[in-house]
Amino acid sequence: MSEIQVRLPDGRALALPSGGGALVAAEKIGPGLARAALAGRVDGRLVDLRAPLEDGVALEIVTAKDGAAGEVIRHSAEHLMADAVKRLFPSAQVDVGRSDHSEKFQYDFLVERAFTPEDLARIEAEMAKIVAEKSVFQREVVAREEARRIFAGLGEELKLSRLDDIPEGESITLFRHGSFVDLCRGPHVQRVDQIGAFKLIETGGAYWRGDERNPMLQRIYGVAFATKRELDEWVERQEEAKRRDHRRLGAELDLFHLDAISPGSPFYRPKGMLLYNGLVGYIRSLYPKYGYQEVMTPQLFRADLYKTSGHYQNFADDMFRMEGDEGEELFVKPMNCPGHCHLFKAAKYSYRDLPLRFAEFSRLHRNERSGTLTGLSRVRSMAQDDAHIYCEPDQVSDEVNRFFEMMNEVYRDLGIGGVQVSVSTRPDPFLGEPADWDRAEATLIEAVKAAGYPCGIKPKEGAFYGPKVECDFFDVLGRRWTLATIQIDTAMPSSFGLRYVGRDGHEHQPAMLHRAVLGSLERFISIYLEHTAGDFPLWLAPVQVGVLPITERHVEYAAKVTEALRARGIRADLDARNEKLGFKIREAETQKIPVMVVVGDQEEASGTVTPRRRHGSKESAAIPLDAFAAGLAEEIATRRMAGA
Repeated sequence: MSEIQVRLPDGRALALPSGGGALVAAEKIGPGLARAALAGRVDGRLVDLRAPLEDGVALEIVTAKDGAAGEVIRHSAEHLMADAVKRLFPSAQVDVGRSDHSEKFQYDFLVERAFTPEDLARIEAEMAKIVAEKSVFQREVVAREEARRIFAGLGEELKLSRLDDIPEGESITLFRHGSFVDLCRGPHVQRVDQIGAFKLIETGGAYWRGDERNPMLQRIYGVAFATKRELDEWVERQEEAKRRDHRRLGAELDLFHLDAISPGSPFYRPKGMLLYNGLVGYIRSLYPKYGYQEVMTPQLFRADLYKTSGHYQNFADDMFRMEGDEGEELFVKPMNCPGHCHLFKAAKYSYRDLPLRFAEFSRLHRNERSGTLTGLSRVRSMAQDDAHIYCEPDQVSDEVNRFFEMMNEVYRDLGIGGVQVSVSTRPDPFLGEPADWDRAEATLIEAVKAAGYPCGIKPKEGAFYGPKVECDFFDVLGRRWTLATIQIDTAMPSSFGLRYVGRDGHEHQPAMLHRAVLGSLERFISIYLEHTAGDFPLWLAPVQVGVLPITERHVEYAAKVTEALRARGIRADLDARNEKLGFKIREAETQKIPVMVVVGDQEEASGTVTPRRRHGSKESAAIPLDAFAAGLAEEIATRRMAGA
C-alpha cells in the first residue's frame, strides 16, 4: 500500500496510508487524541476527519480545546437538529443549513405549518435522544446519479434542486449519522455525543432561495458547545446582551425614538443629538491635524453619476429612485464617493495638491429591506464619517499609516482597544482588472504590516470596487465588530477619468482611497451604546454633570453652580425636584451621568461643591466651585478617560 507523509505541529513527519484522513493520523499518534478528535486543520483550513489527506500537508488535530472546535460542533448539531425534525415531522423537507458556524447553526424546512415554541422544545428533546444513540458520522463521496437516487427515494425535492447547483466535475459528498443523510461538505465531529450541549433559540420564516415568489420555509436557529458550562456562559451573555440592547438603552437614556412612521430612520432626542454632534464634532476637530478638507455634495443626483461609478449596475436595488418632472431618473444619495469623484474632476490638480482628502458628513439613504431593519444598527437613513483620499500611487502606504494613526487616537479617546486588522480581497463579481486588484491587495497587506499590525485575510469579502482594510474589535460581550476601514478603489478613478498633472508634466490617474474611522454613525452609536451600556466617557456624555441640591432651599445656589459650569462649556443639568437626595442620586446613576455635585448648607456658605464620581471614589471633600469647574473643563478638553 502506498504512503503519504504529513507534517505535525512539532515538525515531525507522520506516515499515513494513501487515502488516510486526520482521524487515521490521530489514531497513529495516540488513542486518547483519536477519541477526542473533532476535525483536522490542514494548512490552516478545517477539514473533516475522514477526508483523504494529500502528501506533504501540515496537519493539526482539532479537539474541544481548540478555538475552532465550536464551528465543527455547531455544524454537526445542525444535522442533529434536522434528524430530529425529520423524526418528529416525517413529511418535512430539508433545505440547507448555514455556511458560517462561528456563532450559531440553522436549517430551513418546508413544513405544513410554522414551528411553535412547543415544537422547539420537542425537537430539543429528540436531539438529546439522538445524542444518547452515540451514532457515528460517516462521509461518502458519491456519483451525481447516486445522490439523485438517494434523495428522490426520500422525497427530498429541495435537495434535488440543490444538487443541481453543484457544478459538473465537483465532488459530491454526503454525511450520514444513523438513518439521516444530507448533502454536505463537512467537517463534522466523529460521533454525535461529542456535541456536548445545545439549545434551539428561535424560529422564523425564510423564502426558499431568498425569493419572495417561492414558498415560505421555516428556519430554526440554534447554538451548540462542547460542554454545558460553555452553553450556560452563552446564555448568561445573551441575558447581558438584552440588558445592553441599544434599543432599550436608547429609550431609557432618552437618546432616540424609533417609529414605524419612518422605518429605518431614527428620531434623535435632544440628548441623542448631543451624543451625535459630540462624535461629529470630535472627528471634525481632527481634520486639520490629519489634513482633511470638509465638503458637501448634493442629496439628489441624476442616474448618470451612478452609471459612471458602477453603482447603477451593481447597487440600484439598494438606492431610492425618483423621477424628475420631465421623466429624468434621479437617485437619493446612498454614499459620498461618486460625488467626491465628480468634485475632484471639476477642478485641475497637480502632484503638489496631492494627497487631497475630501471628508463629508451628510445624510445618506439606502433602500434596506424592511425585514433587515434593526434599531440603529441597520437603517435606511444614516451619516458616515466618510472621506476619500486622492493621492499618487506611491503615497498609498503613507496614507494607510496616517489612517492607523487617526484610528488609534480616536479609539484611545473612546476607550476602544484590542483591534484586529485584516485585508478583504477580491469578491465575485468585481469591477476593474484582476491585475489592478492583485497590486492593490498586495499594497494594503504591505501597508498593514508596515504599520506594525499582524495582517489577517478575509477572502472574497472586499467591496465590488476594491480591496479593503478592516479593523475589528471585540466588545465586552465578545462580539466582533468591523469599525474602521480603508480601501483602494480599483474602478472609479478610471470610470470617472480622474487625472492629475504629475512631476513629469504629464497627466496620471490618482489612487483613490475610501476611509472611515467610525463608519456609519448610527451603527457606531448602536455598537458603542451596547459596549459601554450607555456609560460614556465624560467628554462625550450627553449630560456631564448632575447638580443635586439637598433640599428646596438649596435650589437657588444649585442654579448658580449649574450656570457656572455651563459657562465653562460643561453640559450640566439641575435636578430641582422636591425629592430626597438619595432618590436624585439613584436617578443620576440610572441616567449614567459621570459626575454629580451635591450642594447643601456647607457648600452654599463656602462657595463650594461636593463632587461624586460615577467611577472612582464616590465620596470626596468639598471643592471651590471655580477650581472644580476649571479642572473638569480641562479634563473634558483633554478627553481623559476615567481612571487615567
